[in-house]
Formats: sequence, structure tokens, C-alpha cells
Amino acid sequence: MAPSPKLEKFQKRGVVRAKLVKVSYFQDQGLEVFLEKLREQGWYELFTNTQLGCSQPDVAEFYANVALHGDVLSSTVNGVLIEVNAQVLGVILGVPATGFDLYVWEDKSLLSRDRLLELSQHWSQQSGLRTPQAVKKGDIQPLHQLLFWFIIKNIIPRAQGRNQADSMDQCLIYLMDKGQQINLPAFMINHIMRIATTSRAHDLGYGFLLTKVFEHFGVELRKRVDAQAIDEVGSSTIMGCGFALIKTGDRRTDQGVQTPRVPAPDCGGDQGVRTSSVPAPATAPVPHPSQLQSASSPTASDQGLRDDLSALQRELKEEKELNAKRRADLLALLQALQPKPPAP
Repeated sequence: MAPSPKLEKFQKRGVVRAKLVKVSYFQDQGLEVFLEKLREQGWYELFTNTQLGCSQPDVAEFYANVALHGDVLSSTVNGVLIEVNAQVLGVILGVPATGFDLYVWEDKSLLSRDRLLELSQHWSQQSGLRTPQAVKKGDIQPLHQLLFWFIIKNIIPRAQGRNQADSMDQCLIYLMDKGQQINLPAFMINHIMRIATTSRAHDLGYGFLLTKVFEHFGVELRKRVDAQAIDEVGSSTIMGCGFALIKTGDRRTDQGVQTPRVPAPDCGGDQGVRTSSVPAPATAPVPHPSQLQSASSPTASDQGLRDDLSALQRELKEEKELNAKRRADLLALLQALQPKPPAP
């Protein structure tokens, strides 16, 4: 049977599966501080599980059928009814369903303007800003760049806007940095509904996590693909966030110092998370010079870096092909909408 127009629409979209964390690699790179951020949120077990998989056809069907009734998200996948609220979703994924859950997108009025301005000043390190604004990823300290990258891949996943942190991103970076709980299941439900109902052709988020939900409900998956090396955080990401790579086996105990920065504010007025006394957030650890090397120097890790770059090139090629297909579909639609000349 031919798919419905709605299902066909979602089948054409890409899927943001997630980015998984290989614990040993982060330990080798001296980034235990990031692993600790995951532990503080209760997400460590979920996002370090490299045995997850994604069934893209089932993810597309989930989005085509999804609906929200009250606080219950429901959909049908391969004939199986799926119904979850934030608490049930948290149990399935093994993460807390408590904490900050104020999801906003275009309309940021629910977040305090003064606090958003302080966040923009803090992350951009420009105290002279007068209005809240997006902050370029490269203007943020390395650890916070990595937190931002993790957020746009796993918490509110998207393929667009990957080089600028908007107000929502900045708020979540702050909460992760301070160890204040983010309600991941609640964010998932809200973000899923936004992807499913917006007129914009967003990529489908949470590929790995939704497939885990399907498996919990006993869905017979059509095409489960295990997590690959490309789905793990690798050298290209670490370097892209401003860290220098550490040679395998060359770690020392003197990992460098952390420089205190001016503390950022809380994120959400009466509806958000407030902190009356917040210690200065730490910047990314600066590895000792003896631990680092020039990126152009030949090392034992060169092969891993080449593999990561090849994977990134494949990902960019896939994204380019998908964008070309979308452009062709849009042109075809515009041509179909053009008024036809009257018959003579």
C-alpha cells in the first residue's frame, strides 16, 4: 500500500540520530569534566550506551502519526500504539523526568529578558551588549562549546543553526554547566511536537532514543541500524570545540588549571530555575603544553582523526544531497502553484 502524503513527507526528511559518548576516548582526552556533567543530569548511562540503534522508517512513521493529548504523547508505529508522558518516557530511557522544562522557541517572552541579556553577555564575554542575542559558537569557551554541541544533537536536536547558540541554547548550556536538572523527557515531547507540526521541513530528532522507545513497546522494527563510529563524538568535534588533542598514552596528572569566570544568572524568572548564590562557572580545562601536539604533527592517533574526517565528509555529502532533493521538490511545488494561462 502506498504511504499517505503525510508519511511520505516525513520519509523524505533526514533523521538526527544523536551523538554518543565513548567513555574511554573522553578519559584519554582529559575530558572527565564533561562526563561529570552527564552524571549530574542522570544521562550518563543513556548517552554512553554505544549499543543503541535507529530504525529510520519507524521514526518517520512515528512523526507522521504523533499527537499530543494533554501531557500524553501518542503515535502508532507498525501497528503498535505508543503512549507516553514525561514520567513514562523517563522510566523507559532511564533518565530523570524532573527539573527545568520551560520549552520556548520563537517566542522567548516566557524567559526573563534581563536574564537572557545577562546570559548573552556572559557567554559572548561582551558586557556591553544591550539586547539578548544569539552567540557565535566560536566565542564561547571550549567546554561550553562542547555542551552546546551536545544540546543541539541530543536535547533539542536540529540540523540548522549549529554555529549560533540562541537564548534557549544559552539557558540549557548554563543549566548543564551548573549541574541544575533539565527535564529531558519533557523537552523531547515538546520538541517532537514542534518538529511534527511546524511548516518548516525540520529533520526528525531523537532517532536513537525513539527507537529505544519502540523496542520497549515491542514494535517490530523495519530497519534497525546499530550505532556506528560516525555516531560517536570524535576528534573532529573535540578540535572543532577548541580543544587540542592529547596523544594516546601521553596523559599526565597535571591537567592544567581552570579559570573562574563571572557567574551567569538563572534562566527563567518565576517559571525557571533560580539560584540565589552561584559559584563562578569553570571554563574548560586547559591541558598542560607537554600533553599537547600540533594538529599537523604525525601521531598514533592520525588514523582515528582521518576516520573522523572521512565520516564528517560522508555526513556533509548526505546533507548536501538531501538539501538538493528538497530544493527540487520546492521548485516542483512552486511550478505547480503557478497560474495556468487561460485556454484560447
